[in-house]
Amino acid sequence: MSSDAVAHAIRELVIANRILAREDVIDDFGHVSLRHPERPDRYFLSRSRSPVAVTSDDIMEFELDGTPIAQNGRRIYSERAIHSAIFMARPEVRAVIHHHARPVIPFTVTKLPLKPVFHMGSVMGAEVPMWDSQDEFGDTNMLVDDLPRGHSLARALGQNRSVLLARHGACNVGVSLRAAVFTAVYMKDNAAMVLASLPFGPVTYLTPGEVEKTATMLLSDMPLARAWDYWITRAGFGGV
Repeated sequence: MSSDAVAHAIRELVIANRILAREDVIDDFGHVSLRHPERPDRYFLSRSRSPVAVTSDDIMEFELDGTPIAQNGRRIYSERAIHSAIFMARPEVRAVIHHHARPVIPFTVTKLPLKPVFHMGSVMGAEVPMWDSQDEFGDTNMLVDDLPRGHSLARALGQNRSVLLARHGACNVGVSLRAAVFTAVYMKDNAAMVLASLPFGPVTYLTPGEVEKTATMLLSDMPLARAWDYWITRAGFGGV
């Protein structure tokens, strides 16, 4: 029988799927995972399904290597290697998001750096590294669908909160599920603001010090709770 902590984690993960879909971070593809609250050697991730439709019945439990605890004939995300490898490499990380937010994609196919241009964008980090599968693996199907590629991506992420996948998308991580969602949403918004600003001249970015101080403030309990209230209401969970 699931403990209260597990039941709460599953519910939060369902809500996170719906929020990320509502905020146009995750579309019909993409996924979000949450480390097990009582078993750090396991994590939760939906079965292979469009995030906007995920329910608690879709949430599955996985070993850190991506092996399902009870698959029961359900299809599973091939890119769970992303989540596995990052959880292995970063014990403090509680949640991992992989997405293809459209404003972010131009930064994966050009040399234009994705850096914070307004204060809310600070949460993605002063610098967002780029991982290119070509460097180690040559031509692939562009998916991170095995652990060697997952580990390579995790190395590129390093100790950062965000990483770009060349010609593909991005990943965001957090020490909590809410922090990871906050980071993913504002990465998307920051990317859109950079693109909207470019026609008017050179863009002025936040300084590293501004990024550090502002991100620390924004990822604290009060801003995260306020943002979560806003997002759950927009996703149809208000008042629950």
